[in-house]
Amino acid sequence: MSFSPHFTSSSTGVTTSPFDKDLATLSNYLEIVTKHIKIDWEIDWDQKTFGGYAELTMESRVEGLGEVRLDSSFLDIKDVQIGGKGVEHSLDNRVDVMGEALRIKLPRSLNKGESTTIKITYNTTPQCTAVGWLEPAQTKSGKHPYLYSQAQAIHARSMLPCQDTPAVKATYEAKVRSGRGLEVLLSGQRRGVRDVQGRGEGWREFAYEQPVGIPSYLIAIAAGELNHKSFENLAGRNWSTGCWTEPLNMDKAFWEFHKDTANFVKTAEDLTSPYKFGVYDILFLPESFPYGGMENSCLTFATPTIIAGDRSQVDVVAHEISHSWFGNGIGCASWCHFWLNEGWTTYLERLIMRETHGELDRQLSYIVGRRGLVGDLERLNPRFQKLVIEYKEHEDPDEGYSQVPYEKGANFLLYLERTLGGLENFIPYMKDYVKTFEGTSITTEQWREHLFHYFKQHQDGEELTRRLGKVDWDEWLHGTGLDLCVDIQYDDTLSKACYDLAARWDKARDGDVSAFTKDDIKDFSSTQTVVFLDKLETYDTLPPKVVAALDKLYGVGSTGNAEIGLRFFEVALKSGPEYAEAAAAWVINKGRMKFCRPVFRLLNEQKPELAKSTFLKHANFYHPIARKMIAKDLGVKVDA
Repeated sequence: MSFSPHFTSSSTGVTTSPFDKDLATLSNYLEIVTKHIKIDWEIDWDQKTFGGYAELTMESRVEGLGEVRLDSSFLDIKDVQIGGKGVEHSLDNRVDVMGEALRIKLPRSLNKGESTTIKITYNTTPQCTAVGWLEPAQTKSGKHPYLYSQAQAIHARSMLPCQDTPAVKATYEAKVRSGRGLEVLLSGQRRGVRDVQGRGEGWREFAYEQPVGIPSYLIAIAAGELNHKSFENLAGRNWSTGCWTEPLNMDKAFWEFHKDTANFVKTAEDLTSPYKFGVYDILFLPESFPYGGMENSCLTFATPTIIAGDRSQVDVVAHEISHSWFGNGIGCASWCHFWLNEGWTTYLERLIMRETHGELDRQLSYIVGRRGLVGDLERLNPRFQKLVIEYKEHEDPDEGYSQVPYEKGANFLLYLERTLGGLENFIPYMKDYVKTFEGTSITTEQWREHLFHYFKQHQDGEELTRRLGKVDWDEWLHGTGLDLCVDIQYDDTLSKACYDLAARWDKARDGDVSAFTKDDIKDFSSTQTVVFLDKLETYDTLPPKVVAALDKLYGVGSTGNAEIGLRFFEVALKSGPEYAEAAAAWVINKGRMKFCRPVFRLLNEQKPELAKSTFLKHANFYHPIARKMIAKDLGVKVDA
């Protein structure tokens, strides 16, 4: 069965539909597309910058192209050359978060299909929004500085001039020099390390290559005191797995993830297609990292909060692995269609967990996710409640970041799975979807067109197409509201005991807790404890003394599991200010936005001055993206 994607060139992955132009880029990516990037950087640890050059090989998509426009933000452009000769270039006025368009006049016009290579010499600046620079005191050993990048959604332009849009995928190679004997990692396959002569002790050059085309937001760098250890790998597979982390974290990180990681990759392969990136390593970052994980190709960046000590958070890695097919493989053509990355990834992640732990665990994950979705929908602007987000021109995609693309997207796919006859039909469809679009960037309409095409060819095509025709597409894709448009039901086998316990605590609000013991949750998994607290939070606010009794019995306020800690403080802070100081102490080393933003918001409701003073005192701990968003939540100003 063949299917020809509309609007997308399978060789470039560039969307050419005028109705789906990425409004978050200043580049003319519809006229010329980046094919390959060569990077040469040198890290200046004292100035907290790096510099060198980026060399972009680009191919014209139109006739008579005379100008190239690239995204840049807070870059110090030194020189632009084509063919070894300087060319005319200029920076436009800054457009808020979009940065400044770098305009490059071509020495001669390009015809369609012609290529040119542009070399831009530049430095980053301290205003770079992609890179977090940590002082030695912010690391485990306290001996060395550390840096890491987070380029999603539109922050790659502050590391290098580029076409900073998910619509464009390019291969890249890089050489990065650093002193102080510190390790340098990039989102590619390492090709070599050599000592740099004449620069003093500790200077080395690290060479990397990414032979698979990726969008700019997956170009990533980290450097610091780092060690590597290989995980258990599987015979007959042409890839390896392992982890990087600060030496003092290695034993815990390795124990937590060595058992499952390679099996997750294998399971994902079996469900989709062969893994194509060659290596799958996890870098466990310092605590200021703003996300649970970031799917940088070959090298997932992960928060240390998932090192829970009980392997209860390993599904985060299953999620990042799944991005190798959805996001890194099939990408969204613009941030409006972000759900194609995250909804599909969450769906595949839960299929991996199903294969690993069973269908009941998959159902429990949907229950947890649904609660998170409802919580986000309650606070979101209706525009951001939509699965396909209608961004305004030059609007920051970070503004629409929420559980909607993840959970509404994954639930939509679960709904379609059930509508179309279950996994027996849906997994073969998913494999065909990957085969058809892998390596490209697409829109929701292209996804839907392929869905209809695939099931029209099915042996039960007439019936399945009829079912697809009855789906309320407009409501699923463009509808707003405080929950899903269809009340999807999940198997409650693993959640029933959690709900029953929450109901008992709700009835104990008079203060009589004599019927409860610490054994109430002894048979709960960590996820079930999360479900219990999630359910408890939906009831009317508990009296402070009841919350204190719950904490004393179950120890949920002092657990090392941040998912449980978050839920406890959501319950406790709504009961009153009694746990405000404890919450303030808890949040100062939680850089992951999933944890810090809701706790700061609730703290701000109970003790605004404490919330603001705590944040401002520790603002430099947080990554620039998290710092910006927390400051907005609290209504304070802070340097970017």
